[in-house]
Amino acid sequence: MYNYIIGKITFQEGNIIVIENNNIGYEINVSNPFSYELDKDYKVYLYNNVKEEEYTLYGFKSLDEKNLFLKLIGVKGLGPKIALAIMATGSINGIVDAIERENILYLKKFPKVGEKLAKQIILDLKGKLDSTNITVSQDNQDELVGVLTGLGYKMGEIKKILPQITKDISVEEQIKMALRLMLK
Repeated sequence: MYNYIIGKITFQEGNIIVIENNNIGYEINVSNPFSYELDKDYKVYLYNNVKEEEYTLYGFKSLDEKNLFLKLIGVKGLGPKIALAIMATGSINGIVDAIERENILYLKKFPKVGEKLAKQIILDLKGKLDSTNITVSQDNQDELVGVLTGLGYKMGEIKKILPQITKDISVEEQIKMALRLMLK
């Protein structure tokens, strides 16, 4: 069982990155591959999904991300691919907040999540996510950068506005603030 890997990102596409460690390229499924810069070293936390004919690695920039993913795949009817899609289209804090507030509409916006699965997520996870120790932190900056690069902004543009972003607000608010700054 792997816990994490440290290496250089050599490829990114779709929801895949390849991280090279000791001349071996590991293909890892991630929620946003473009939040990783090519030819830069990263520590990626891993989850190994082993089935009869399939061995898949899932990667996360932080332990909070990995812990939320593990909680999500523990929900009846929710597998790793759906959990990764949820994490790709929502912020960690937003997902946790939606579960705690029983916001079914927010959860239904994710791919392959209907009303039945949204209710199951709430039933299984409400009140159990505080142990994931999810906080507004440096990881939010990584998520913010990932969203902005996903929208087509260049790293040079993003780095100019990062110092102006308030750190102690939710990722959603940081994204709104960043977009306002980008449009100036």
